[in-house]
Amino acid sequence: MQARVKALPFEVRQYMLITGNYWAFTITDGALRMLVVMYFHQLGYSPLQIAMLFLFYEAFGVVTNLVGGWLGARLGLNRTMNVGLGLQIIALAMLMVPAGMLTVVWVMAAQALSGIAKDLNKMSAKSAVKVLVPKDSANANSSLYRWVAMLTGSKNALKGLGFFIGGVLLTLIGFRGAVIVMAVMLGAVLLVSLWRLKADLGRQKVKPKFSEIFSKSRAINVLSAARFCLFASRDVWFVVALPVFLYDQHGWTHWTVGGLLAAWIIGYGGVQTQAPKLTRLIKGDARALTAGWAAALAVLAVLLAMLPLAQVGWLVVGLLAFGVLFAINSSWHSYLIVHYARADGVSMDVGFYYMANAMGRLVGTLLSGWLYMAYGLSACLWVSAALVAASSAMALALPRQTA
Repeated sequence: MQARVKALPFEVRQYMLITGNYWAFTITDGALRMLVVMYFHQLGYSPLQIAMLFLFYEAFGVVTNLVGGWLGARLGLNRTMNVGLGLQIIALAMLMVPAGMLTVVWVMAAQALSGIAKDLNKMSAKSAVKVLVPKDSANANSSLYRWVAMLTGSKNALKGLGFFIGGVLLTLIGFRGAVIVMAVMLGAVLLVSLWRLKADLGRQKVKPKFSEIFSKSRAINVLSAARFCLFASRDVWFVVALPVFLYDQHGWTHWTVGGLLAAWIIGYGGVQTQAPKLTRLIKGDARALTAGWAAALAVLAVLLAMLPLAQVGWLVVGLLAFGVLFAINSSWHSYLIVHYARADGVSMDVGFYYMANAMGRLVGTLLSGWLYMAYGLSACLWVSAALVAASSAMALALPRQTA
């Protein structure tokens, strides 16, 4: 087995290391999110207060994607990826304190570190794919789409597994025990990553200036704006509103809430991995395809907003369908940003794009807590529909070209 692994091309071995690193991090990220939502709701926190616990997580992600892309171009993507792992371990260690010390400010600080860690890790993984995919192939674009889709889809499937693991660990060994287990696992992954990941992966030949962190590409700026609206449209109902609604209004347990969110994310990730086969978008016009898939999602979001919430079964089915269309949109966006990004300095373009992604999650998270507490889940779904429609409209400003 070891001989066969060594026989693999260098790029494939590096891709496997990056993907494994990203997978391990993602499981802890999903589990930690579920732990925080359910544990602090159990302690009596309101939906808005729970949303505020994620404020620094998302806000620092915005800054991290901008600065992290610049650091990746200067230092190498292996270093930014490993720093992300180390920061996540520190964030988990901060949550190992006795329950009485878990104040709002302390948890927000730990979440800030976790947000920095998550976006350093993600930016590094997505940028590394552009560096590793062979450039001289006749099907280079198709290969790039498949590699990005596989990385993104598998990550999201495991994030869903993390949601379920978080609910299970909270039930079986409690909050503190769960974070200890996750910290130990990530420590082992970090050691392997430090040992085997290429030292100068993605490092730019000419060190970029800090002033270059903002993208000058119209296509990347437009795609970033569309991404902002797309991810805000998901998190406005997904992060706080839906789990609290199911727990409070329908009496679901931690296991069942975590299981549904896990199924949603796992299914979403599975669709992402198959997006190149499902859509055959690679030879289409980028502008029409991006706007069209977002428009289809907007129509579904409107239908969901019109559903009576007492019929929770239909709501769950509708949200699963939302996940399928959302996955296609997300996977296509993820391919486009890597396609549009410069080969030399890819991490800066990808970092700018994921800054918009993080800003969308931040706005969606805050709206999820506030809208649900003030107006209920229906309002969250109507706002979701409006945001997806805005994403579709913005995509019309993309350049006409085959991507």
